[in-house]
Amino acid sequence: MYLRREEFKRTARTPAKLNLYLDVFGRRGDGFHELETLMVAVRLWDALSMRPTPAAGDHPGDILLNVRSSLPTRSPPLGRDVAPTGKDNLVVRALELLRQRSGCALGARVELVKRIPAAAGFGGGSSDAAAALRLGNRVWRLRWSRERLAELAAEIGSDVPFFLAGGAAVCRGRGECVERLPGFVPLHFVIVKPLDGLSTAEVYHAYDALADSGTRLAAQPMEAIVTALRRGRLADLGRYMRNQLQVAAAQLSPWIDRARAVFDELDCLAHQLSGSGAAYFGLCRHGRHARRLASVLKSRGLGSVYALSSCP
Repeated sequence: MYLRREEFKRTARTPAKLNLYLDVFGRRGDGFHELETLMVAVRLWDALSMRPTPAAGDHPGDILLNVRSSLPTRSPPLGRDVAPTGKDNLVVRALELLRQRSGCALGARVELVKRIPAAAGFGGGSSDAAAALRLGNRVWRLRWSRERLAELAAEIGSDVPFFLAGGAAVCRGRGECVERLPGFVPLHFVIVKPLDGLSTAEVYHAYDALADSGTRLAAQPMEAIVTALRRGRLADLGRYMRNQLQVAAAQLSPWIDRARAVFDELDCLAHQLSGSGAAYFGLCRHGRHARRLASVLKSRGLGSVYALSSCP
């Protein structure tokens, strides 16, 4: 996340993410699934700006969120690609929780410019929430440590702690246990996002049904893929990539198997679904390779196409 200061206003660019590895285990007592995932931030950004406002007498000031979209205009039939507003938005939830726990009475005017599609497995909402925690901490002058913010982030959503760390990281538990992996080589990807997204809850429900039937991908040791990432061994990195949710997601969206078949024709090092979908990506050898494959994919009519690199 990148911060910019303008008088009392702070602005942050918030990255998307891809899951290079995602294994899902049993359901926990709190209703969430136990996860082990390797995520990397990529250069597809939302922008979040925040300006503090005074308290309203004896009451906390209002948190006012304005959402603008820089995404292609369309009217999605299920509404899954549209960021919610008001208290349903993770930005508002993050700021309300931060204010409640800190005892701060100030309000905020917040502007969110969406460039990361929702319901895609990019983690845009979680990235925005992590940025909101950092911006709130700064403009309200709370001086909380990153560790204290991370505890709050874990209450908001599974991917939010990762975005506080950024770069690349192994995340475990429901996502709150974050092990940063600094110093990795830049990675390049080609990504396709279909017209419609997928519901995370529905994908996990389909996964549970498959797990009960004994259907699971073969797991790989996390140490192997982490070593490949750190040493820049892209062929090994591609060999170890996995997403345990892909089969379940493909049951809900025939587009995923269509995308997989198209990527099979390309010379990616590996390709798979990100998160619970519906974005599908390929690992490329370098930026020129990613841009060439993006040109090919644009001609196939699968959806929005991106050639992106990782960010530290």
